[in-house]
Amino acid sequence: MTTHLLAAALDAAERGWHVFPLRPGDKRPALHGETACPQTGPCASGHLKWEDRATTDPDRIRRAWSSGPYNVGLATGPSRLVVIDLDRPKGNEDAPDGAANLSALAERAGQPVPTTRTIRTAGGGLHLYFSAPTAARLHNTAGSLAPLIDTRAHGGYVVAAGSTINGHRYEVEGPALIRPLPGWLMQLLTPPHPSTTHVAASTVVPLRARRYAESALQRETGAVRQAVEGTRNQQLLSSARSVGRFVAWGDLPRHLVEEAFQGAGEAAGLPAAECRATIRSALDWSIRTCRPRDAA
Repeated sequence: MTTHLLAAALDAAERGWHVFPLRPGDKRPALHGETACPQTGPCASGHLKWEDRATTDPDRIRRAWSSGPYNVGLATGPSRLVVIDLDRPKGNEDAPDGAANLSALAERAGQPVPTTRTIRTAGGGLHLYFSAPTAARLHNTAGSLAPLIDTRAHGGYVVAAGSTINGHRYEVEGPALIRPLPGWLMQLLTPPHPSTTHVAASTVVPLRARRYAESALQRETGAVRQAVEGTRNQQLLSSARSVGRFVAWGDLPRHLVEEAFQGAGEAAGLPAAECRATIRSALDWSIRTCRPRDAA
């Protein structure tokens, strides 16, 4: 198993993709977190997160995978990739899956369904790999294109081909050629430029309030990442509810909070669809029940 996973990591690195170890049989990074950072070795000048530690250096890869059967994480940002993650519905097999929703998106746009390097995931979903555009710096999204469609770009990672979850392997399906992200998809994923009204409104938020809100978001997403199995969904719900008041007060944009908790929940090992549902429910509840700032 270690030999097979090492070969998968080296194969990805040969393509110029930056990899890092995930826990054996899991989706979570195998690297230490910030609170457990020894401040030595690569972290001697400060803690390096998994995206900073991801590498294409074959010697570093051999050293890492020689110590255990680690799954392969692929950091999409440094690898100049955008990955479209098409999930399958949980608990309702008759509901349209991510692939069907992407087909509907393409039909509405008057475009063919894009074809590119495709990975069949352990859960039966699909990862579509595209080369990232140079004209825009894209980030992760969770369900913003359509239900059961997530994207991974800067700040995100995917489980690479060759890795195994619950006895099921991530496998390349069809031709391995990678195509550029289609223009119509890039338009849907590129955040709109802020209007004058939005800029004016953002300057009203006091700097101190914004910093406090950002600190709370960092603290609560950290708690989600550190949650142990059996408590992860409840921690995600509680933490997202705690931060929701800052969305209601206008201190933090909702999409930023959703993306931060989505990444934290998935890093903790929760399914993407479960994360989306929990985060949406928590923020909706917080916004609906939040008291005014001066009464809080």
